[in-house]
Amino acid sequence: MKIEIANPQGTRDDNYRQNTMKLKPWHWILSFCILCLTLLGGCVREGTDPGTLQVWAHAGQDAERQTLQAQVKRFNAAQDAVDVELTFLPEGSYNAQVQAAALSGDLPDVLEFDGPFIYNYVWQQNLIPIDELISPELRADLLPSIIQQGRYNDRLYSVGTFDSGLGMYGRRSMLEAAGVRIPTGNADAWTAAEFNEVLAALAAQDPDGQVLDLKLNYSGEWFTYAFMPILRSAGGGLIDRTDYQTATGVLNGSQSVAAMEQLQSWMEQDYVDPNVDDAAFPTGRVALSWVGHWVYPGYAEELGEDLVVLPLPNFGEGSKSAQGSWNWGITANSDNPEGAMAFLDFLLQPDEVLAMSNANGAVPATKTAIAQSPLYREGGPLRLFSAQLLTDKTVPRPQTPGYPVITSAFQEAFNNIRNGLAVQTALDRAALEINIDIEDNQGYPNVSF
Repeated sequence: MKIEIANPQGTRDDNYRQNTMKLKPWHWILSFCILCLTLLGGCVREGTDPGTLQVWAHAGQDAERQTLQAQVKRFNAAQDAVDVELTFLPEGSYNAQVQAAALSGDLPDVLEFDGPFIYNYVWQQNLIPIDELISPELRADLLPSIIQQGRYNDRLYSVGTFDSGLGMYGRRSMLEAAGVRIPTGNADAWTAAEFNEVLAALAAQDPDGQVLDLKLNYSGEWFTYAFMPILRSAGGGLIDRTDYQTATGVLNGSQSVAAMEQLQSWMEQDYVDPNVDDAAFPTGRVALSWVGHWVYPGYAEELGEDLVVLPLPNFGEGSKSAQGSWNWGITANSDNPEGAMAFLDFLLQPDEVLAMSNANGAVPATKTAIAQSPLYREGGPLRLFSAQLLTDKTVPRPQTPGYPVITSAFQEAFNNIRNGLAVQTALDRAALEINIDIEDNQGYPNVSF
């Protein structure tokens, strides 16, 4: 097994605008050809033996890297048909390096990528469908959200070994002291009006009145992932999903505007801790933290039995949550798609899914693994997150090649809203930016394979 970390000095850039994959004038492509020479470094795919599989993955947290390295070793030892060579790319510049490799024809056999990017990769014809490669048994065992995320134009292009969970964490003692009802699941989530009352009741018990952590210290994709669900819960959204041709009347429609005005009001009333030290919740400055599965180990260690996991508020059409995470696809550059699928099949065996879930705390991607997970099985402390994914309470990010521009526009709108710009104005600007991109790309016409 060969393991490399390419371009280890890459810096994190969460602004999707700079890493956008939309195809515009040819000078854009020329600039990426130049970028190819500077970014790709030692990652160029050289001629390899047909029995060798080149696999690229993001260099995430240490536990994830170590687990994937061990999985590759186990796979290589378990069979002799193919040999996986694993290369890690820095997460911050990952998409830019993949784009450079695509332009130069140097993509690996198997590629890991963040969920929403799949649709643009397919549109650029960099991924092949795997419908005829994946076994019916494995497909049936996958979470509905994994299948939903991996589908584009009625074909399946990717699978993941884990998904994400989003909700709120609360301090039970603070909630009880304020006389607040504690929801048990999505069905009895706080309404938006009730949540405003909850914040007021908690603030009355708090020295500075700041009782909510929205992870404003995060950046980039976090804002779309975390707050798109409230738009959908209110009956709005980021774009018209019937044909993905316009954001007008959806992103800047009355329902989306009302939801974001509610969020802006929490900031205006000074309920939200800026959380510059990322410690607002564990240190007890706030009673509620709006965040995902990845903080659970630290929160649980700090709070113990006082920690409670809560659904996001219901803004009118039910409590919604987010979904999506890193997943795997087979590139059009691969000479051995069957061998590539054998590797993905190995990663999705229950023991391997649980190995990765135990390493990064994410929701296991298969029903079999969830049933065996101490955190996510029935009665587990994070059952809410797996239940949301199993019962269609989560919302995928828009499944269109234009997603990089959509998320960039919404991130800009969110930052403007948090800084006091009128919500309607901010969302009008974002909708216009999205529409211009769609027009520039002729509506992102479908591709065929």
